[in-house]
Amino acid sequence: MSLEYENLTKQALIAILKRRDAQARYGLHWERTDIEADKALNRDFVGLEFDASLSCGAEPHRNLIIEGDNYDALRHLATTHAGAFHLIYIDVPYNTGRRDFVYNDHYFDTTNRYRHSTWLEFMYQRLALAKSLLREDGAIFISIDDNELFNLGLLMNQVFGERRFVANCIWQKRYSRENREAIGDAHEYLLVYAPNPDKFKQRRGRIPLTEVQAKVYKNPENPNETDPTKRWRGIPMTAQGFRPNQMYAITGPTGKVHTPPEGRCWSMIEPEFLKLKEQGRVYWGKDGNAQPSIIRYLSEVEGAVPWTWWPHEEVGHTDEARKEIQAIFGTQTAFDTPKPVRLMERVLQIGAPEKDAVILDFFAGSGTTAQAVLKMNKEDGGARRFVLVSSREATDEDPDKNLCRDVCAKRVRDVIEGYRSTRNGAVPGLGGEFAYLRAKPVAMHRLEEHLTDEMVWNFALMACDHPVTALDLPLATSVNGNHLIAYCANTRHSTLDRLVVQLKGFDGKVVVLTWAPQAVVSALGDLADQISIVAIPGDLRRIFKQGNARVTELREELEVSE
Repeated sequence: MSLEYENLTKQALIAILKRRDAQARYGLHWERTDIEADKALNRDFVGLEFDASLSCGAEPHRNLIIEGDNYDALRHLATTHAGAFHLIYIDVPYNTGRRDFVYNDHYFDTTNRYRHSTWLEFMYQRLALAKSLLREDGAIFISIDDNELFNLGLLMNQVFGERRFVANCIWQKRYSRENREAIGDAHEYLLVYAPNPDKFKQRRGRIPLTEVQAKVYKNPENPNETDPTKRWRGIPMTAQGFRPNQMYAITGPTGKVHTPPEGRCWSMIEPEFLKLKEQGRVYWGKDGNAQPSIIRYLSEVEGAVPWTWWPHEEVGHTDEARKEIQAIFGTQTAFDTPKPVRLMERVLQIGAPEKDAVILDFFAGSGTTAQAVLKMNKEDGGARRFVLVSSREATDEDPDKNLCRDVCAKRVRDVIEGYRSTRNGAVPGLGGEFAYLRAKPVAMHRLEEHLTDEMVWNFALMACDHPVTALDLPLATSVNGNHLIAYCANTRHSTLDRLVVQLKGFDGKVVVLTWAPQAVVSALGDLADQISIVAIPGDLRRIFKQGNARVTELREELEVSE
């Protein structure tokens, strides 16, 4: 019998809560209060500043590379890109203790008592933010190995929910035997979760057929046939179960009558079968007496349903990934186990089949995700977009290190423009572009002093889904379809006169950002009634807080349930 809490006294409610707090709960627990606090955690406003010298290609920029702590970048994206991403892929720190996990500007090793708890807290804060960025039919793929697989699975169950689990894919990362351990390590994992697994299933892509799978499609009259419109196979015409309208007798060309086997029915209703029969799409075997099957041509096959076993023959291996890195940089750089482009292509084929998909990688590393996106766009004419986030990974030992600028952005720039491979000579570029941005936290109470024009402009562009363009002061404007953004950096008469001229000829939605809203409203006159005015910094502060509010609520809900 459930209690009516509203009728209980304060003392009774406190007693219930104390008993509940004393009970051990099923789930993941870690030493949150004992670990070294993450210096990246803050409640600041996060601005983005554009660096034209490190960007690539012509404006406008729809692809983004963001330098900075991914906690800051994710908080910015939680305001500008909530529910926007079809796919999130991350190759997280494996926490092996071999200088692969930078926390508070130093590496964690195996001797640290709180190694696993610190990693869990670090990941928890970022995954809670990432959840808000996915579309309802989107998915997140996370590369991991044995060191934290089980902890990560429990953490994902806690953040996303156990019912949001889709798959644990096995990537065969080696093609030769590993003999150093008692049992050789030959694989890693990709954990897959989705906000709504059923909706993700409806939009997830298929993977290309392998040569072995394609060989079953043949032309009996010409064994050497290569034309996919003339190669076919027979698909069994029965289905499991019993459906009255799919139980009927079929007479074959020799007069033999066929009925479904016991416990099964035909896979279609009779009118559909008769239509296929009339089209010559039914196969009766060599002698005409076989149970009917439906002819499917190789050209009609959209691909295979993906499964959890990803062999290196199909998606590459770590040695292949190292060679890809070395071809561009001439050395291995800082990555011991980069992911091959073919592995990322498999992730994109499943998680981002749409040609306009938007992909996020907030542990961007060497930029493999961007290369795979650009390669797929080149092959199928797509317009997929990527947002990469990479930290500098500077440490007390190496304060000048900048992984984002010197590795991630350099690689993406090279594959866009073309480069000279250390192994194969000149490699043509894939085409594309990106804007290089830096994430910078600004204390909420210091926005008036430290909020830059760049931060205002880039926030407006991204919040309204406009491509990134360089700031043109004192009046910056961007038009995307029937939507116009304007930023008035000052209220001089010449600036306001230009604004009025631009807005008078525009028929669509208009947003104007200004430090002096009353002056702008006065200058616009009757036009002001049709325009959204964003006051700086007050409205930006409010919008940013609202964008992060749901994430804060989610985090509080999770912590209460622990």
